[in-house]
Amino acid sequence: MTTPSQTVGPYLSIGLPWPDGPDVVAEGVPGAFWLHGTVTDGAGEPIPDALVETWQADPTGRFDHPNDPRGAVSGFRGFGRCPTDDSGRYAIRTLKPGPVPGPDGVPQAPHIDVSVFARGLLHRVVTRVYFAGEEANAADPVLAGVPRARRATLLAVPDETGYRFDIRLRGDDETVFFAI
Repeated sequence: MTTPSQTVGPYLSIGLPWPDGPDVVAEGVPGAFWLHGTVTDGAGEPIPDALVETWQADPTGRFDHPNDPRGAVSGFRGFGRCPTDDSGRYAIRTLKPGPVPGPDGVPQAPHIDVSVFARGLLHRVVTRVYFAGEEANAADPVLAGVPRARRATLLAVPDETGYRFDIRLRGDDETVFFAI
């Protein structure tokens, strides 16, 4: 018998709801867009009971957090959480983040940190969303550390509602995940 200590799903809907859900910013905020996509398994099948969380800087590259080395900036939460629907789709309403300083002071390209929780995972998996066409991607130290052939799995592409970022947990074109 599977228990809550053995897997995170299907307990996501019980233990992880969040009142603001997918809204990092409210509807109508200038510049807001949807970061959206589908979470799939190794066979390419949608996962209807996953949860996608995002954490990001504001458009100036600052965090509303005491650990921001430049000092916390208030007014931009930077956090979103969205369960997938029956077709494995998720959507987070947000703003494009600004560049942030890296550990050695080297600027990191605008990106959004993403955690995925799903059935069969004992721990969350963590990745990053970078924005296709962003000039700063070429110098980003984290993105440069990913094999060139796999970097496309970290790029969100623009579409009619914002940016599409599909997450593949295993198999061909598996999204790059980071050990943190």
